[in-house]
Amino acid sequence: MSQPSRKSVRPRRSRGPSRIVLIVAAALLVGGGAWLWQQRGTADDQGDWRTATIERGNIRVAISATGTLSATSTVVVGSQVSGQVTEVLVDFNDVVQKDQVIARIDPSSYDAQIEQGNAQIASARASLAQAQATLANAEADYQRKVGLGERQLVSLSDIDLARAAREQAQAQVASAQAQIRQQTASTRTVQVNLDRTVIRSPVDGVVLTRTIEPGQTVAASLQAPELFTIAEDLSKMQIELAVDEADIGQVQAGQQVSFTVDAFPGRQFRGQVLQVRLAATNTNNVITYPVVVSVNNGDGTLLPGLTVNAEIEVSRRDDVLLVTNAALRYQPADADVGVPQGATGARGGMIEGLGQLAAALSLDAQQQAAFDAALEAIQARASARQAPAQSGGPSMFAGGPPRRAGGSGMQGQMRQRMTQRYQQDFADFRASLDEDQRAAWDRELAAMGSARFAPLYRLVDGSPQMVTVRIGASDGSNTEISGEITEGDTVVTGARARQ
Repeated sequence: MSQPSRKSVRPRRSRGPSRIVLIVAAALLVGGGAWLWQQRGTADDQGDWRTATIERGNIRVAISATGTLSATSTVVVGSQVSGQVTEVLVDFNDVVQKDQVIARIDPSSYDAQIEQGNAQIASARASLAQAQATLANAEADYQRKVGLGERQLVSLSDIDLARAAREQAQAQVASAQAQIRQQTASTRTVQVNLDRTVIRSPVDGVVLTRTIEPGQTVAASLQAPELFTIAEDLSKMQIELAVDEADIGQVQAGQQVSFTVDAFPGRQFRGQVLQVRLAATNTNNVITYPVVVSVNNGDGTLLPGLTVNAEIEVSRRDDVLLVTNAALRYQPADADVGVPQGATGARGGMIEGLGQLAAALSLDAQQQAAFDAALEAIQARASARQAPAQSGGPSMFAGGPPRRAGGSGMQGQMRQRMTQRYQQDFADFRASLDEDQRAAWDRELAAMGSARFAPLYRLVDGSPQMVTVRIGASDGSNTEISGEITEGDTVVTGARARQ
């Protein structure tokens, strides 16, 4: 039988990478090179500066603090009498109503004292009846002897003895009446203590703690023992925050508070500052002030005693120009880079701000002329002061970058003197304003006197140019600014390392 023929199979030789792979790799190399060239060109266009863009948005300034949740009103229920507890009618978390019986103390001793007091009252009343009978007999005897004495049938001494006996009987009646009142008052006191053996809730609320058990003896000697703690209303709670002394000046009643608790990590709760207390606390030389925050707990989620991590919103600015804080910290290596001729620093910022204010006041021709005249006088004085600086002499407003915002007290005094000088320079202009314009001018000028200014370096044609801006609220990352700068401007935050 013939065998089927078999064809020999030769292994194929391995070839190199396919043409498609080579084409893709070449395309990636070309694209990467183009991207690097473009980035190099962009970096060259920006002059090797790290930059940021002026944006418009909202800024929120908050102070962090910790505290503890508690009921708005907590009542400690004690006992004014001593004795053995016979019944405890409520437990933890029970809801109680005002005047509801929550515990009882054994009243046996007080019942016995009341019975004894009633017996003493009855005895005193019997003594009163006896004294009244004695008084009636003494009164009759005295009247008879007075009648006989008028007829000289008895001696005067007998009449005197009868009068004395009557007065003694009257005194005995008064004494018996006083004993009745005394025993009645004593019995009433025992009755009050008997009523106090029934412990009642003084308010509507929830039982937070219970410290007694049936059979336990309470002793009310020097102070009332604490039996229960009742929270009056858990739908309204409060937080007592410990705020550092460096931040307490920014906290005011009515500010909004957001907080979280570890028990509900996914939720954020809201509250409102109710009171800033003056009772400072010194803990290891750290001074804190208590700030009370009111909280609505209508759903009953929050529990007394929870630890709170809170943020007090001390300032909020909406739709303002924002710049990253890195741009405010930047200073060029060359102090003369991009410094424009003319006004710099706080003076330049105030002049720019006053110009914007004047534009917003809708001045007439006469008012505008008075403003321009005062502004020209200020600029002429500034030019005269800069002349010695250009020849090497000292000048308060010499060229160069202004100092950073938040400087020393000397800078604050300079701003104050500057404000006073501007008030004198613009006195004629201010006199030409109407009442509303004058109020707006005074308000803004006073605000500028306490304002802070800082330099920014705006990127113009690849080079940083200094511009003075007025700074406002800051959240630690971004700061509110205003001045000769607009949304979308590019500012320098630092210099790139040269390759």
